[in-house]
Formats: sequence, structure tokens, C-alpha cells
Amino acid sequence: MELTKKISSHNFKAFIWHATFLAFAKNFMDVDTIIPSMVVESGGGAMHIGILTAIMMGGSSFTQIFFAPYISNKTYKKKYLLLGINARVLSLFGLGILLFLLQGGKHGYVLWLIFFFITTFSLAGAFTNISYVDILGKSVNHNKRKTFFSTNQIISGIIVLSSSFLVKKLLDWKEYPVNYAFMFFTGATLLLIATAGFWNIKEVEPSRLKISGMKSFLIVLQTELKQNRKLGYFLGYINTQGIAISFLPFIILYAKENFNTQNADTGTFLICKVIGIVFVSVLVLLGATKIKYSLLLYSNVLLSLFLVFLAFIIKDVTSIKYIFVLGGIVFSLFTISMNGLLLEVSGNENRALYTGFAGAGNILPAVFPLVGGAIINWFGYQAFFVLFMLIIAMAAFFIFKINCKK
Repeated sequence: MELTKKISSHNFKAFIWHATFLAFAKNFMDVDTIIPSMVVESGGGAMHIGILTAIMMGGSSFTQIFFAPYISNKTYKKKYLLLGINARVLSLFGLGILLFLLQGGKHGYVLWLIFFFITTFSLAGAFTNISYVDILGKSVNHNKRKTFFSTNQIISGIIVLSSSFLVKKLLDWKEYPVNYAFMFFTGATLLLIATAGFWNIKEVEPSRLKISGMKSFLIVLQTELKQNRKLGYFLGYINTQGIAISFLPFIILYAKENFNTQNADTGTFLICKVIGIVFVSVLVLLGATKIKYSLLLYSNVLLSLFLVFLAFIIKDVTSIKYIFVLGGIVFSLFTISMNGLLLEVSGNENRALYTGFAGAGNILPAVFPLVGGAIINWFGYQAFFVLFMLIIAMAAFFIFKINCKK
């Protein structure tokens, strides 16, 4: 069955349904503010934040390199998409139950279980993303993709901005751990509703790419790197610019250690981050047909460097909110540009495989939070900020080499 305009429109709406309810859920499980703050409340420090960020940001994406050979062999991938997202729902319910039943004075025990549920949640997300990118790429017409990404971001931003005020009130409503338990219950319920969009997708084009195992996968990766030079530069871009999304969790810890921020401040930081996401998403949506990916890529490098500059000069808790506004902009630009670039450098037949390849681009983002946590413990935050800036600056070279025309 061919992808018709009608089916493409149907799938577009199904993906938007998922994006809409995922947006409602995001605030209740935000990986930059809520989850790091919850870990700090549970007794975590710089190394715990480093491990947590490594798992949620780079580490989970890196595992795509192991999931891709298995999923690429499947002709249709919808059931694997559903398997992954439902595993995420269950892990959130599990985390909520843990926190709801939590008794004080058991920080070490609780932290291990928290990391178990977060790891399950993150790995399931990586597993889901491979099928998601593959199905999206062949189920929505190519001329609608950039519009989808920007529409996705703006819907997400508007809804998240609205619900962020509810999250802020919920954080103040009860003390830890009950407030976080209710947030994860709510997030899990909304994510469950979001799965209806995936159930409704019509996957019309089968995949024909077959990979016999990890060894074959690595051979194919080597071949693709030789035949498609942009793939190598794309991986270089993710390995450098990709660390930007791991910055804000450390700012949460920095703010708590230096300015003794409270739950209300965490809610404010979340709102500020969402304002940044909405702002850049509106700009990209309005210029979806005119703005080139190269502009988005270079802009993100400069803004990421300015993000660290702000961290250097902040002197009080009221100034930290501007870091989260800019952090939201950086996150949004990276999400739009990375997904768009992946679709551009890959084709319909190898898109799931290329999503797995992208996992190889998360080696540095997976390691950096661990190194960052150690550097903060040994040398302080300024050394961490300098290292961050040096790595981000290298991304400009890979953007120049990619030379994206669209």
C-alpha cells in the first residue's frame, strides 16, 4: 500500500495527538528540572546528578546502537513502538508508587530504586525512538516533516507552559516525597492517553532492510560512513552539540548548593524553560519553509556558549531563571535540527538503521555528565563550565562540513 495524501494527513494527526498529550505529561516528568530536583531532595549530589543525566540524556540514546539491529530486521515496527512507550508508562507508575510509599531516612535504598525506574524509563524511550523515527519518516509526506517538527514543538510549548503553573502549585501543595509521587502518577496517566495516537497510526510501507546482528550492523555502519560522508559529520555534531541538553540538571544542583533554592524555585525554572521552547518554536514554525537548518545549527552553538556565559556571571537566585529560558531555546533548536538532519541524511529504507547510528553519536553526551560530576566535585563549577564551552565550540566545524542545503 502506498503512502497517499489522505493517509499522510491521518498519520500527521495521529502523531500530533501523541505530541499533544505527551506535552501535558512532560512537565510532570521533566528531565531538566523535576527529576534532578527530586534526586537532590532524595539525598543525591553532583555524582548522582552526573549519573542520572548520563542515563537520561546520552546513555539512553547510545543504547540505540544495540536496539537498531534488532528493530531494523522487523518489517513493521508499530508494535515495537507501542511496547516501548507502554514500558515508559509502567516505569513512571512504579516511580510514583515508590515515592508515595517512601519513608524518611532511607536515602541510599530509595536512590537505587529511583535510578532503576529512571533507567527503565530512559532505555524504553531509546527503544521507542527507533521505531518512531522510522514510522514518522515513511508515514508522513516529506514536505510536511519540518512543519510537523515545528508544530510539535509549538503545541508542546503552549501546553507545557499552561500546565507548568499547575506543576508549580503541586510542588508547593505537599512536601517531598508526596508532591513528586502525585506528579509521576499524573505524568504516567497522560502518557498512557498519548499512546492512543500510536495505536491509530497506519504503517503502510514495510521495511526491507535486514541486519543479521551487531557485527553486521557495525559493518554496515562502516560502509555507510564511507559512502555517506555527511553521516560522519552528523555523528560529530551530536557528539559535541549534544552535551548542551545535559547542562540544566547541573544548574539545578548549582542553584540548590549556592542559593538554597526551594520547590517553588524549581517550578519557576520549569516555566522559564518552557517560555524559551515556545519562543523559538513559534519562530521556526513561522519560517518553516524559509529557515535553513544551517542557520538553526550555527545559532544553537552561539546560544549554547552564551548559556555558559550567563552561568559565569549570575550572582543571585533571581538571575538563574534567564539560564533556563535560554536553555529551553537551546533544547528546542537541538531537537528540531537533529531530527530534521537525521531525516535528511538517511533514506526510507535505512532510517531505523540510521537512528541506531545516531546512538553512536551519543558517546560523548553519555560520558560528559559523569566527567562533569567528577570535575565539579574536584575542581568546582567554573572548570566544568570551561570544558562545556570548549566541546560546544567544536560543533561549528561539523556543521560547516555537513553543509545542509535545506
